[in-house]
Order: sequence, then structure tokens, then C-alpha cells
Amino acid sequence: MAAGTTRKISAASARAHTRKPKSKTSSKLSGVLKNILLVCFTGFLAWAYQATRPPTPKPCGSTDGPPITAPRIQLKDGRHLAYIEYGVPKDIAKHKIVFAHPIDGCRHELSAITAGLSPELVESEGIYFASFDRPGYGESDPHPTRTPKSLAFDIEEFADKLGLGSKFYILGFSAGGQVVWTCLKYIPHRLAGAALISPAINYWWSGIPTNLSREAFGQQLLRDQWALRVAHYMPWLTYWWNTQKLFPIFSVFSRSPIIFSRQDMELIPRILPVAKSCEVHGRQQGEFESIHRDAIVIFGNWEFDPTDLENPSSVPVHLWQGDEDLLVPVKLQRHIVNKLPWVQYHEVSGAGHMLHHADGMADSIIQALLFANKDLS
Repeated sequence: MAAGTTRKISAASARAHTRKPKSKTSSKLSGVLKNILLVCFTGFLAWAYQATRPPTPKPCGSTDGPPITAPRIQLKDGRHLAYIEYGVPKDIAKHKIVFAHPIDGCRHELSAITAGLSPELVESEGIYFASFDRPGYGESDPHPTRTPKSLAFDIEEFADKLGLGSKFYILGFSAGGQVVWTCLKYIPHRLAGAALISPAINYWWSGIPTNLSREAFGQQLLRDQWALRVAHYMPWLTYWWNTQKLFPIFSVFSRSPIIFSRQDMELIPRILPVAKSCEVHGRQQGEFESIHRDAIVIFGNWEFDPTDLENPSSVPVHLWQGDEDLLVPVKLQRHIVNKLPWVQYHEVSGAGHMLHHADGMADSIIQALLFANKDLS
């Protein structure tokens, strides 16, 4: 190179020469931070998984489970259903009635009917009752794959094991009323009659117009709207939602009196003995396999829509509803019976959800069920 020649250096090259080398310390800190975040995220996922995963149920008679105190029948799949009986002996009974209890209830809910029932009516008409703990409740074994359809066939097998004959009556209250719809769908040939008392409604039944369902749903407590959405859209989150402490849980599960109407509050002295009995027995095998799974079944996707049921011409069906029921919107019940004109509808003015506890109601409900030709509304 000739003397005195100047070497040209580009601006990019100059910057490269003047740039400070990367700090090894900052690179290490960045790597440590990423690892910490990864560990925290993994820990959160593990916590979330555990929080949403319900504990293992404790079936009656198992090592850690409650004792067996009630008579039980064994179904063909090995599960047991616990039950109680009331009335005349079944071998001389003229009318045999199977009772289905509500959500967060148990077999002892039957006493809400029998306590107000005339003993003379029971004796003179030869009435027999059998009330059972639905799967996962009381002393009946859990059924992890329970559906509306499976319970109808449980009831049919239950009736056969008890020897109730070719036909029997089915009576259900609240969520137990939904059980009646399933029996009308799958085993109508086994029914002598059916009665639904304040039957629970699934807001996602396709036969209910969207605008009507949305309006009624919006009138429910905000806490209950969220709980029902979880049960329907995210059933895997139901256990966590109803056991967490951040938000109010489903008012039925918290046994909040806010769900009671004016008449319901007046009937509290009659309601409490039944509620206390079921409070002791109902959830004893675990909340998930009783009340939480019940909510998933009640408000989940059904195999059929009750508003599409065909008329079981040989089965008289009665539905009782209070016009001040705060749990089951009367406007939805009216829509359902309008689509099913063969259902004999009894709307009770001023009555709430617990209408069957009121004076004279038990006699009216049972007489209407057994003697379909009488208008006892």
C-alpha cells in the first residue's frame, strides 16, 4: 500500500468496533428469570389441576366411608340404592308410588309429603311409598357416568327389585321432577301415573324459545347464573366453582334463604326438619358425586327435550307449580305445559317452590295422581 493512503471505514463497521460486548451477567439473569417463570407457570397449572379435581368419594360401607344404616337393593351393575318405605305393606297396596328427591336432598324428603298426608287416605286407598337416595346421595352408591337416561332405568330396576309390579306411580319434587320427565321418555309403559312438583327446568332445552329462556335466566340471582353457566359449559370446573372462596357459590348449595318466597318463609318450621335430616345424610359420601354431579346432569346437555315428549295416553300426568316460585320461573313452566297439553297443570296462586308443605297440598297432589278423572286443582 502506498504511503500516505488513507483507509476508508464504513459507519456500520465503526459502530461494530465501538459497540460494547454483551454482558454475560445479564444473559445469565435472563435465563434464570425464564426458568423461574417456567417453574411458576408449571406450579400454577399443577395447582389449578388439583383445585378442579374433586376428591375421591367415600362410598358407604367402605373403609373411610359412612356406615350403612338403610335397607338397600343392588342393581345389576353392582351399585346399591338405599331407600325408605311408608304406608301400607306393599304386598297389599293398591297404589305404589316411587318418590324422587330434589338436588341436595335425600330419601327422607318423602316426609315432606307424608307428614301432611291424611292417614285415612293412605289406609283407605291402600297407598305405599318408596323413596330412594339418588346415586351419590345418602347411602346410594355414586354413579360417575350418570345421565338423565340412566336414572330412569335405575328406577325401573329399583321397582322390579322391590316387587312393585308391572306398573307404579312416579312422583318427583324440583330436580326429582326432572326425573319424572326421563321416566315418561324411557319407561312410560311402566307408569300408572306421574306427578311433578315445582320441577326444575334446564334453560338450554331447545324447545324453550331463546328470548324467553334468556329473560327468565336473567331474573335469577347473578351468583346462580354463573354457577349454572359453569355446570352447563364447563362441567369440569363445577367442583372448584362451588368450593372456592372468591365468589358466591350456587345459592342452593349454600342453603341461602334468599331463594325462598314469601310462602316458603312461612313454611320454614315444616321445612327445617326435612332439611336438617338431609343435611346430615345427603352429602356424606362427598359433595361432588352428590350435589355437583347433580347440577351437571340437571343443567347439562340432555339426550332429549321434554317439550318434545309424545303423549303417553295411558299415563295421567300432573304438574304443580307456584306462581311465586323464585327458583323455577313460572313463565317457563307455562310454556312447557302449553307445548304438552296432555299434562294436567295446577298453578297455585301465592305459592313458592316448597308448595307441597302447605296445608292440604299433600292430599291434593296424591289424590290428583291416583284419581286422574277428578279435577282437584
